[in-house]
Amino acid sequence: MFSRLLTPRWVLLHLLVVALFVATIFLGLWQLSKAEAGGGAVNWSYALQWPLYGVMGLWFYGRMVRDELNRSPDEDQPGNAVVLYQRPRIDTTGDPELAAYNAYLAELNERALGQRSTDGR
Repeated sequence: MFSRLLTPRWVLLHLLVVALFVATIFLGLWQLSKAEAGGGAVNWSYALQWPLYGVMGLWFYGRMVRDELNRSPDEDQPGNAVVLYQRPRIDTTGDPELAAYNAYLAELNERALGQRSTDGR
C-alpha cells in the first residue's frame, strides 16, 4: 500500500516538501529577528506568514498523499476511461448551404469514428 509512495517521483516530492517546510521555518525566524530589531509591522506579519505557508504546504501535501493511497491501483491502466459520444445534431433550419455543410461534417465524423473502431483503437 505504501509502496506507491516510494517511487522515485514520490521520494523526490517528499524531499522537496521537507526542504520547503524547513525553508519556511527559517524564513519565519529570520523575519522574526528583523521584527524584533525594530523592523515594523510588515516584518511581524511576515514572521507569522512564513510558518503558516509551511503548515499549509504540509496540509496540502498530506491531502495529496491521502488521495494517492485511496486511489485505485488500476486507475492508470489504459482502457478504463469511459468515453461517452453523442452524435451532433444537424441544424436543417435556415440556410440550406449551411445545412449541407453540417451534414458533410457529420458524415466525415462518422467515417473517422468507423475507421478508429476497425483499427482497434
